[in-house]
Formats: sequence, structure tokens, C-alpha cells
Amino acid sequence: ARKRPAKRRRGRGRSSDVPRLVALLHAVNVGGTGKLAMADLRRLCEDAGLRDVQTFIASGNVVFDTDDTEDATKVLLERCLSAFMHRPARVALRSAAALAAVLENNPFPLARPDQTAAIFLDLPPDPAILNTVTGRTREEVALGHREIYVHYPDGMGRSRLRIPGAGPGTARNMNTVAALAGLALGSP
Repeated sequence: ARKRPAKRRRGRGRSSDVPRLVALLHAVNVGGTGKLAMADLRRLCEDAGLRDVQTFIASGNVVFDTDDTEDATKVLLERCLSAFMHRPARVALRSAAALAAVLENNPFPLARPDQTAAIFLDLPPDPAILNTVTGRTREEVALGHREIYVHYPDGMGRSRLRIPGAGPGTARNMNTVAALAGLALGSP
């Protein structure tokens, strides 16, 4: 059977039939590690066949369209990024709807969004993680579907919080999550 071409959306050239995904790169442009210009990231994604690529701030966030599955896209991006950066690369991938659900399910909705983060994981976090948290002062930690939510009332930079099961994840504050969800969903 011949594959039907994807419908295109008006305005920005995307279709609601084409999955809009968000890639969250781990350890990019944070603390002097993993330097990657967003123009290079955009070009790398386009060269890999992703469409309507948009980057957001310099911490490794990219929104795009693809006809491939999330799993296939994750493998493709990690392979391309690893080759480009000459080191292993990790990517958390979410659909536009899944990213919007992260916002909706934030267990700390009254906390400042710049002091609340979601740590994005590939798999659901083990509930036992909550028993292994160390260095906690006033931080609050809660589990999501494939996320660990953390409220840092004194700011992330001052925190000594350690969550052993969060290592393979990548964190974004709620302001960034909201902006990425808006881009992915086509909201202004």
C-alpha cells in the first residue's frame, strides 16, 4: 500500500495529522558542558529528515514534525547528535499532548514556575525513588507519568537535592515546559 502524503497545516505549514514532537536534549549548554549552537541543532534535525524544526532557548529544546514513531525518532536523534558532538547523547522525547499533560499534572501549581521543574525520563519513575532522595531542605518532590517534579522554593542553584533515579533524565522548569507546549501545539 502506498503511503499517503501528510496533510499540511495552514499558516506555519504543518498538519494536525503529522505528529508534532518535542526533543529535550540532556546536558546541552549547561555549566559549560555539551556546547551545541541552536543553528547547528536545527540543521542537524533538518538533515535527519525532521520538518518544521524550531529550537527554543539555548538549552537543547527542539520542536518538529515527523512521520516516524517516537521510538524511531529518539534513536535517530541520539545517533545523529552523538556523531555530531563526538560523545553519547541522550534525548527525552514527548508529543505535544504529552508535554501539555506535564503542565496540567504539575503537582505544585501554586509554586513559581521558574522554581518548579519536571525531570523528563524515558520510563515511569520507580516509586522507591522517593525514599532515596538526599540533601533535601525545603524542596518538594513528586512523581509523574514519566517525570519527576521538583519544587525548589529557595531556587535550583542553591539546592543540594540528589535524586538517584533522575540521572538519565533532563530537567526543564515550568516556564520552559509551557513555552514548548505552546510551540508544539501551535499556540502563540
